[in-house]
Amino acid sequence: MSDTITPSASDQALTERLTHARYPRSNAYDARWVVENQMGPNALWLLEWLAPALGLDALPPGARVLDLGCGRAMTSVFLAREYHAQVTADDLWIAADDNARRIAEAGFADRVLPVHTEAHDLPFAEASFDAIVSVDAYQYFGTNDLYLPTLTRLLKPGGRVGIVVPALREEIDGVEPPEHLKQWWEPDYWCFHSPGWWRRHWTRSGAVEVETADWLEDGWRDWLLWCEVVAEESPEEFHRTMARRVGEMVRADEGRALGFVRVVGRRL
Repeated sequence: MSDTITPSASDQALTERLTHARYPRSNAYDARWVVENQMGPNALWLLEWLAPALGLDALPPGARVLDLGCGRAMTSVFLAREYHAQVTADDLWIAADDNARRIAEAGFADRVLPVHTEAHDLPFAEASFDAIVSVDAYQYFGTNDLYLPTLTRLLKPGGRVGIVVPALREEIDGVEPPEHLKQWWEPDYWCFHSPGWWRRHWTRSGAVEVETADWLEDGWRDWLLWCEVVAEESPEEFHRTMARRVGEMVRADEGRALGFVRVVGRRL
């Protein structure tokens, strides 16, 4: 494993702050590398929570996995290292050349292929993948009723698709957010939905059998801790500002409305 993702003694305080009993695999990654390459909630923590429900440990070495909306490819490196997968790392916002450099520095250029394409225009053949993963991205394109059947054609029969997304504990009635969240609420947050909403949405698509649609207990605490760290440690002002704002919202909410949902479906 490359030194770029190996924990460094020089950042011991940061490492200790982000060491989490619930995420032992993620603890083995350099905390500074994770902070510098984040694009939202801690993607490694969320992927590690998703993995058992998705059955990643049961995949054979060399299984083909699509990492959809991979950001800066941290999750793709995690999939290659922890589960010995051949990963296609797809993202729209990050150039493939940028991710290729990061993947090579991490030592996984032979197992992770970066591509740059939009989620509705995936250039892959039917039944190309053993599994599809999406962490903190699917909410931006997957709420459309027609999307999941199009995506799951890329899965081998019986293959699984799994996502983790920011979510609501319960659906919001009406057109106004909860009063205690109004000062932070953005129109984009209406793509957050409850576990029940996601289960119904995927079930009625007819594309998958939903095996899991559940809530991360105390996930808001993980989210808040991460926001506090990024607000202090990110090298990018945009991310520090965003983390402060989101952290204020999560702190005010205290898990009443906001958290994370994982959803897993098996292609019929």
